[in-house]
Amino acid sequence: MFTPPPFPAARPRRLRRTPALRAMVSEAVLTPADFIWPVFLTEGEGMETPVASMPGVARLSVDRIAGAAAEAAALGIPAICLFPYTSLTARTEDCAMAWDRDNLTNRAICEIKDKVPEIAVMTDIALDPYNADGHDGLVRGGEIVNDETVEALVKMALAQAEAGADILGPSDMMDGRIGAIRQALEAEGHTHVTILSYAAKFASAFYGPFRDAVGASAALKGDKKTYQMDPANGDEALRMVARDLAEGADMVMVKPGMPYLDVARRVKEAFGVPTFAYQVSGEYAMLQAAAQNGWLDGERVMMESLMAFKRAGCDGVLTYFAPAAARLLNG
Repeated sequence: MFTPPPFPAARPRRLRRTPALRAMVSEAVLTPADFIWPVFLTEGEGMETPVASMPGVARLSVDRIAGAAAEAAALGIPAICLFPYTSLTARTEDCAMAWDRDNLTNRAICEIKDKVPEIAVMTDIALDPYNADGHDGLVRGGEIVNDETVEALVKMALAQAEAGADILGPSDMMDGRIGAIRQALEAEGHTHVTILSYAAKFASAFYGPFRDAVGASAALKGDKKTYQMDPANGDEALRMVARDLAEGADMVMVKPGMPYLDVARRVKEAFGVPTFAYQVSGEYAMLQAAAQNGWLDGERVMMESLMAFKRAGCDGVLTYFAPAAARLLNG
């Protein structure tokens, strides 16, 4: 490795002296094309319901979703990711709504692809928005069962592909689900559909506001530690990524984001594939709360946190800051 000459031949501050010089030697570049914008859906018409624990975030009804997608496209954001809010009364133990062609997500996919076809639509594949037990998988006798859940996830994936989804995001962390989904997509002629696997998803305490946003907090019985990963395990994360790539994932994700940047860096260096991170609801809520209290400069910490993902090697980031950050980047 190059060893710089001693002072005064080397004065690193020379390259920090002006904005122009700093721009010339900036190592990481952040653009709106680096963002995927997660958006929450709700039933009804003309609805825009704020999420109390996520300042600035609201659930949108299907008739409002095309407007959000058009806004994203105009800002240069290439993809929008859909998450449905489902009332407790609509949830069932068999989670059959998850693959109903007329559910919130599938209607929203159709609406966006009809009105804003140029934007990529990403979906979530997990049963928790539809599960009476609040889990990502089916619950049998108190156990989250794997293989039966995978069969349900395949049906969910096919329904979303048929609705027109561009990117499927399996976030459930069941064993074997990527291979099963990929085989089903190929068999049904959906050979073009991309899988962005939540390959390294940790059993994190940072998901709380998201569960409020999708209505899962009140439903969840127990925790998700038998299928989401132990936050202590970095080597296991690499094994999970290798498995999902071998089964047919096109891109991989690390979730959460900022507390796991070391994992994101290791994934990118080990595999060299498109690598994303999810700046999750708890990360977003912390920064927003601190900014609203005047403890931090909101715009600066937003942009600094997003740049951290690029510096760590991520190709992109799912972030609720996407529209605000894109506006700043666009001037």
